[in-house]
Amino acid sequence: MIWVCLALIPVAFAISLPSVWVAALVSRRVGAVDTEPMAGQVKMERRSIPNTGGIGIYLGIAVPMGLALGALWLAPEALAERLPAIEQYLDGMREQTPRALALLGAITLLHVLGVLDDRRPMGAMGKLVVMALPALIVAWPSGPQDTRLLMMLDGPAGGAWLSVIITVLWFVAVTNAMNFIDTMDGLCAGMAAVAGGCFLVAALSGEQWFVSAMLALVVGSSLGFLTLNFPPARVFMGDGGSLVLGFALAFLTARTTYLPEGADPGRQWYALLMPVVVLAIPLYDMVSVTLVRLSQGKSPFKGDLQHFSHRLVQRGLSGRGAVLVIYGFTLVTGLSGILLVGADARQAMLLGAQIAALLIVLALFEYGSRSRGEKA
Repeated sequence: MIWVCLALIPVAFAISLPSVWVAALVSRRVGAVDTEPMAGQVKMERRSIPNTGGIGIYLGIAVPMGLALGALWLAPEALAERLPAIEQYLDGMREQTPRALALLGAITLLHVLGVLDDRRPMGAMGKLVVMALPALIVAWPSGPQDTRLLMMLDGPAGGAWLSVIITVLWFVAVTNAMNFIDTMDGLCAGMAAVAGGCFLVAALSGEQWFVSAMLALVVGSSLGFLTLNFPPARVFMGDGGSLVLGFALAFLTARTTYLPEGADPGRQWYALLMPVVVLAIPLYDMVSVTLVRLSQGKSPFKGDLQHFSHRLVQRGLSGRGAVLVIYGFTLVTGLSGILLVGADARQAMLLGAQIAALLIVLALFEYGSRSRGEKA
């Protein structure tokens, strides 16, 4: 099954790349290019580049999902004949259908609304509602998908309400973080590929085939888009892509089981922090830029050029250099997250200290260094 899951990476890539290219070609002809900033928003110099690349990202994930679900229910014998490795897992794969449909429906909703927002931007509160609504639907405990974080809290907390709230907050945070960090050519898609790859390694190690397959689609689709988006970009993903990637990562991290089989949650609770560790850099960007804006008396939801990537450029890096540095930081936190799952308490403390030190050094470097053009 490992090779079946990994094979989905090139499948998603092969769908995403031409879809992005076609979307960009059509968009240029109809004038669907990057829009002017909203009132109070600050953007980089406007370029006449299509911002509809998210269509390819969505199709790279959704098309294989739809085809797989169709084959699973309409032609299971033919599917097992072509892929003998999955025959023993067919019943289990069918059991995942409600969750797969929930994910497919949610990213479809977010993609459509994101594409519309790319053409006619909506307000910040509207975006938050768009992010929170599908999260609430998939986290609702009476639904067949029942995708929640920390379900172990249901008993001690007196019900499912606490895990539902935590799950919705996690979905909104991750979706918003990926949307926030889509600020430079190649940044969001590359981070999604790196983080998704780290989550994929952990899911494959735990033989969580549904999550692994979906993560492989996320990685392949991101890489297909990145081919045309790596600096200098020929197409942008827009909200139609960043919301899809953010929600998919949030959903799949909520579906992943991080505790090793037979582990005591009370003693190895730190394994549950794995997704926070892997996504530490986009979360750092979201938190830091929010604090910067609030300290200046600005709305945290009004876009500007004060994100982590912009701040690195202001301190001397090129745009491409800043993107590659952030890839590297994400890989460091991602590898630490993978190790956290199988770590004992002492090792977990060391990994936690390592990530904390990394983020503190980053913050101190940003606070203590001067931007280019500042007087000494």
